Amino acid sequence: MAKPPDPTDAIRSQAVTFPGVAKGTSCTQNAFKAGKGTFLFIGPGPKGEGFKAMFKLKASMPQALKLAAKDPKRFEVGSTGWVTARFTAEEPLPKRIWGKWLAESYEVTCGAGQSPKKAR
Repeated sequence: MAKPPDPTDAIRSQAVTFPGVAKGTSCTQNAFKAGKGTFLFIGPGPKGEGFKAMFKLKASMPQALKLAAKDPKRFEVGSTGWVTARFTAEEPLPKRIWGKWLAESYEVTCGAGQSPKKAR
Protein backbone atom coordinates (compact mmCIF):
# COMPACT_ATOMS: atom_id res chain seq x y z
CA MET A 1 0.00 0.00 0.00
CA ALA A 2 1.39 3.40 -0.98
CA LYS A 3 2.08 5.93 1.73
CA PRO A 4 -0.28 8.94 1.49
CA PRO A 5 1.36 12.21 0.39
CA ASP A 6 2.68 14.53 3.09
CA PRO A 7 0.04 17.28 3.44
CA THR A 8 2.67 19.72 4.73
CA ASP A 9 4.61 19.73 1.44
CA ALA A 10 2.31 22.27 -0.24
CA ILE A 11 2.40 24.58 2.79
CA ARG A 12 6.21 24.42 3.02
CA SER A 13 6.54 24.99 -0.74
CA GLN A 14 4.38 28.12 -0.53
CA ALA A 15 6.19 29.45 2.56
CA VAL A 16 9.60 29.50 0.87
CA THR A 17 8.27 31.63 -2.01
CA PHE A 18 7.73 34.66 0.23
CA PRO A 19 10.47 37.33 0.13
CA GLY A 20 13.38 37.00 2.56
CA VAL A 21 12.43 33.60 3.97
CA ALA A 22 14.96 31.39 5.71
CA LYS A 23 14.09 27.83 6.68
CA GLY A 24 15.40 26.44 9.96
CA THR A 25 14.36 24.03 12.68
CA SER A 26 12.88 24.29 16.14
CA CYS A 27 12.75 21.00 18.04
CA THR A 28 11.03 18.58 15.64
CA GLN A 29 9.43 21.33 13.54
CA ASN A 30 10.56 23.26 10.49
CA ALA A 31 10.61 26.98 11.22
CA PHE A 32 10.12 29.54 8.45
CA LYS A 33 11.54 32.94 9.32
CA ALA A 34 11.45 36.36 7.68
CA GLY A 35 12.61 39.65 9.06
CA LYS A 36 12.98 39.39 12.82
CA GLY A 37 10.55 36.56 13.43
CA THR A 38 9.22 33.16 12.61
CA PHE A 39 5.89 33.04 10.80
CA LEU A 40 5.37 29.28 10.50
CA PHE A 41 6.24 26.21 12.52
CA ILE A 42 5.28 22.96 10.79
CA GLY A 43 6.04 19.27 11.19
CA PRO A 44 4.94 16.06 12.85
CA GLY A 45 2.14 16.14 15.37
CA PRO A 46 2.36 15.14 19.02
CA LYS A 47 3.87 11.70 19.56
CA GLY A 48 4.51 11.49 15.81
CA GLU A 49 0.80 11.24 15.03
CA GLY A 50 -0.37 13.34 12.11
CA PHE A 51 0.96 16.84 11.50
CA LYS A 52 0.69 20.29 12.97
CA ALA A 53 1.21 23.83 11.76
CA MET A 54 1.39 27.01 13.83
CA PHE A 55 0.48 30.42 12.40
CA LYS A 56 0.64 33.91 13.98
CA LEU A 57 -2.77 35.52 13.33
CA LYS A 58 -4.61 38.79 13.91
CA ALA A 59 -7.38 39.43 11.34
CA SER A 60 -8.26 35.72 11.09
CA MET A 61 -8.45 35.22 14.85
CA PRO A 62 -12.30 35.20 14.89
CA GLN A 63 -12.25 32.38 12.31
CA ALA A 64 -9.64 30.49 14.34
CA LEU A 65 -11.65 30.90 17.55
CA LYS A 66 -14.78 29.51 15.86
CA LEU A 67 -12.84 26.54 14.50
CA ALA A 68 -11.27 25.90 17.93
CA ALA A 69 -14.69 26.01 19.62
CA LYS A 70 -16.11 23.59 17.05
CA ASP A 71 -13.13 21.20 16.98
CA PRO A 72 -10.71 21.80 19.91
CA LYS A 73 -8.66 18.68 19.13
CA ARG A 74 -7.87 20.04 15.69
CA PHE A 75 -7.51 23.79 16.35
CA GLU A 76 -5.98 25.53 19.36
CA VAL A 77 -5.67 29.28 19.92
CA GLY A 78 -2.85 30.45 22.16
CA SER A 79 -2.80 33.61 24.26
CA THR A 80 -0.13 35.33 22.13
CA GLY A 81 -1.84 35.09 18.73
CA TRP A 82 -0.43 31.72 17.68
CA VAL A 83 -2.92 29.21 16.31
CA THR A 84 -2.11 25.52 16.07
CA ALA A 85 -3.82 23.38 13.45
CA ARG A 86 -3.56 19.59 13.67
CA PHE A 87 -4.30 17.41 10.66
CA THR A 88 -3.55 14.12 8.93
CA ALA A 89 -2.82 12.97 5.39
CA GLU A 90 -6.36 11.58 5.28
CA GLU A 91 -7.87 14.83 6.59
CA PRO A 92 -5.47 17.62 5.56
CA LEU A 93 -5.82 21.27 6.48
CA PRO A 94 -7.89 22.85 3.68
CA LYS A 95 -5.91 25.10 1.33
CA ARG A 96 -8.46 27.91 1.73
CA ILE A 97 -7.50 27.99 5.43
CA TRP A 98 -3.76 27.41 5.32
CA GLY A 99 -3.26 29.71 2.31
CA LYS A 100 -4.99 32.62 4.04
CA TRP A 101 -3.35 31.95 7.41
CA LEU A 102 0.12 31.51 5.93
CA ALA A 103 -0.02 34.86 4.10
CA GLU A 104 -1.42 36.60 7.17
CA SER A 105 1.18 35.06 9.47
CA TYR A 106 3.94 36.29 7.15
CA GLU A 107 2.46 39.80 7.08
CA VAL A 108 1.98 39.89 10.88
CA THR A 109 5.55 38.76 11.45
CA CYS A 110 7.22 41.01 8.88
CA GLY A 111 5.13 44.08 9.62
CA ALA A 112 2.87 46.32 7.61
CA GLY A 113 3.73 46.71 3.98
CA GLN A 114 5.36 43.31 3.64
CA SER A 115 3.19 41.22 1.39
CA PRO A 116 3.85 37.62 0.41
CA LYS A 117 2.45 38.49 -3.02
CA LYS A 118 5.88 39.95 -3.82
CA ALA A 119 7.22 36.42 -4.08
CA ARG A 120 10.44 35.72 -5.91
